[in-house]
Amino acid sequence: MKTKAVKTMTLAELEARFSDEDACKAYLVSRRWPKGVRCPRCGGDKVYKLKRPWHWQCRCSAQGSYRFSVLVGTIFENTNYPLQTWFKVIYLMLSSKKGMSALQIHRMIGTGSYSTAWYMCHRIRAGLGNAEFRKLVGFVEVDETFIGGKEKNKHRNKRGGGGRGPTGKTPIVGAVSRGGKVVAKVVDNVDTKTLDKFVRETVSKKVSLISTDDNSGYRYLDRFFNHGVVHHGAGEYVVGAIHTNTIDSFWSMIKRGIVGTFHKVSKKYLQLYVAEFEFRYNNRNNPDIFGAAIGLC
Repeated sequence: MKTKAVKTMTLAELEARFSDEDACKAYLVSRRWPKGVRCPRCGGDKVYKLKRPWHWQCRCSAQGSYRFSVLVGTIFENTNYPLQTWFKVIYLMLSSKKGMSALQIHRMIGTGSYSTAWYMCHRIRAGLGNAEFRKLVGFVEVDETFIGGKEKNKHRNKRGGGGRGPTGKTPIVGAVSRGGKVVAKVVDNVDTKTLDKFVRETVSKKVSLISTDDNSGYRYLDRFFNHGVVHHGAGEYVVGAIHTNTIDSFWSMIKRGIVGTFHKVSKKYLQLYVAEFEFRYNNRNNPDIFGAAIGLC
C-alpha cells in the first residue's frame, strides 16, 4: 500500500506568511491559546489587554496583579532572536526526515555562531517533548536499541569493555502502535524491571496485542497483556500479526539521523534528539506539523 503524500507548507510560504514579528506573534497567540488568551500563572481567562502590543494583565485573586506577554512561558522567552528566526529554525528541523544539524542551520540562517544555533535547536527539541501523551492501544510493538559507536573504534581510554555487543552504548526502549504513535525513552539499562515499568506506563491494558522479541526482560508481560514473541535468535521475524518491524523502522530512522546528520550525540542530550524524531514520526500525516510544533513550544 502506497503512503499518501502530505502537503506541508513550503519555505517560500513560510516567509510570506510570517513576514514580520506581528504576524509571528499573532500566530503564536492562536496556537498557544486557541480558545482565548489565558493567564500563564493562574490559567484564568479574565485577562485585560494592555496598550503595549501583545501584553496582557491578569488580576489573579490569590497572587495579585500579573502582567505577561505572548512569549512568557515559551521557549522564545528571554532570547535575543526574533520569532521570524525561530520559526525558520523550527521549519528546517521538521522538514528533514533525518533532522538537520545545528551547523547546517547556522549556515542557512546566519545565527552569528554555531553555539547559538545549537542552543536554539535544543530549546526547540525540549519544547517538542511536551506533547500530550496517551497510552498506546491496538497492535503495539515494544523493543529496545542501543546508540553509540563500537568499542573497538573508540580511543583506548574511552572504551568500556570489549568490542562486541552493546557495551558502552546508551539503551533506548520504545513502543509503537501500528498506524499510530511511538513513544521512546532513554534508560540506564534494559533489565526486566525497567522494561516492565516502561510498558506499564506507555501501553493501555486494553491493548489488542503486544509484540516483542525474545529478550528475557519481557518474560512477565504475559501476566498482564496479550503478548506475542518472535524469536530473532532462531531467525524468526514474523509470525502472523506478531512482529517488531514497525519499531525497528523507527530505530533505523534515528540511527540514520544520528550517523548521517548529527554524527555524534552524547548520552546527556540523547533524549532531546529522541523527542525530535518521536515528534516528527507522530506527526508524519499532519499537514500542519509546523503549527503543532509552535503550539508545544
